[in-house]
Amino acid sequence: MGPDLKARERASGGGGGGGLPTTAASGGVRSRLPRGRQIQKTFNNVKITILCGFVTILVLRGTIGVGNLAGGGGDADDNKVIEDIDRILREIRSDSDPDEDEADQQRQQQQMGAFGGNGTAEGGTNGTAAFRVDLNNLTYTLGPKVSDWDEQRRRWLAENPGFPSEITAAVGGPNNKKPRILLVTGSPPNPCDNAIGDHYLLKATKNKIDYCRLHGIEIVYNMAHLDRELAGYWAKLPLLRRLMLSHPEVEWIWWMDSDALFTDMTFEVPLHRYAAHNLVIHGYPDLVFEQHSWISLNTGSFLLRNCQWSLDLLDAWAPMGPKGPIREEAGRLLTSKLKGRPAFEADDQSALIYLLLSKQDEWFPKTYIENSFYLHGYWPGLVDRYEEMMDKYHPGLGDDRWPFVTHFVGCKPCGSYGDYPVERCLSSMERAFNFADNQVLHMYGFNHKALSSPKIRRFRNETASPLEVLGQEEARQLGFLQQQQKQQ
Repeated sequence: MGPDLKARERASGGGGGGGLPTTAASGGVRSRLPRGRQIQKTFNNVKITILCGFVTILVLRGTIGVGNLAGGGGDADDNKVIEDIDRILREIRSDSDPDEDEADQQRQQQQMGAFGGNGTAEGGTNGTAAFRVDLNNLTYTLGPKVSDWDEQRRRWLAENPGFPSEITAAVGGPNNKKPRILLVTGSPPNPCDNAIGDHYLLKATKNKIDYCRLHGIEIVYNMAHLDRELAGYWAKLPLLRRLMLSHPEVEWIWWMDSDALFTDMTFEVPLHRYAAHNLVIHGYPDLVFEQHSWISLNTGSFLLRNCQWSLDLLDAWAPMGPKGPIREEAGRLLTSKLKGRPAFEADDQSALIYLLLSKQDEWFPKTYIENSFYLHGYWPGLVDRYEEMMDKYHPGLGDDRWPFVTHFVGCKPCGSYGDYPVERCLSSMERAFNFADNQVLHMYGFNHKALSSPKIRRFRNETASPLEVLGQEEARQLGFLQQQQKQQ
């Protein structure tokens, strides 16, 4: 996060907890948990205590020796203890928080009650009824309606000249300005299911910090659920709205999934191309409007202008997202309307495509569907070609010759499942990270021994005139940038 953004946060009077500002929950003091919930919570604590006991036994066996503990059973007993620990960990990880369970039940009851005559109960399994809701009567909102944001923001910028919405560009001298960008990414608040997942989250974060540092972009990494209704795919929407309203000095908010990596560290998004647009997203117009494909756009990496239009878009986008009957019913609608979409609950990407299709005149004129470079590059067709790219091309191209972003859709390194084998995903992510990292290390005279290896080697000797070398490196990068601008 840049110094300007930090100063803005201090000026806004944010609390010292380090989290993003949130709206206090209504309803006063939380009601006392039902007895059943208290028992479940106590049972979870007992399981954690048992786990600690097993760990203590393992430590003692390793320190004192098996023979000094009564009933030593050898390796078989050790394996049994390890299996028991793994089982308890899985159970604890799978147990939902009783508070969350209670909130989910209350949410579902509220959603059903809110629709009254506009919802219908249909036959379900195991004697239960599947509640169907009327998607034409959704009332969920992200917050109080803001209707004059452009005017509020214009006035704020005029009153706070120390926080301009433009910064000096790398090319063209001090008078050449470019819009201020805030890159936003994040991950769930809990640890990954496996340690290697946390390791690759760290690598992906380091990659984004490197790119932002090189291009004067500020960055926010979020780990908080700002709206319990909008979890999973939908968590980005309340976050984007909160950041827009909290940082009027930012012109563009750029969302990027945690499993996406910058792989062209020189390329810059050609923002001048989008002067008449407010949403920039990777995709293909023919797949959207002719085939109605559910993968015609990708919401893993997109830019949203900080303006009234964008707030209105978020307000129109979010109502399909609340957990429970609404999201399930919306998922059925999206599956029926979008080609190739599997049957599952509503996701933000499908909802955006449906919004563009169903209200094209309202939303499409300000939407730029970008495919001249890889704002989103699907990884299976890219990661095995990096060596070929290095032999034939150079950074700054951003397209299939040297992809701007490589997105590991379907890998889920932080979870316990995915659409691709874990080994393939992790090895490919390692290659992508090192491919990008070589472009950063080059200015210091190092690179990776191989794209599959974290080990590095020196390719340029130290010199008594380091500024000369720095000047050569800067001239090299500047040349790539100028070449990119000429091609646009």
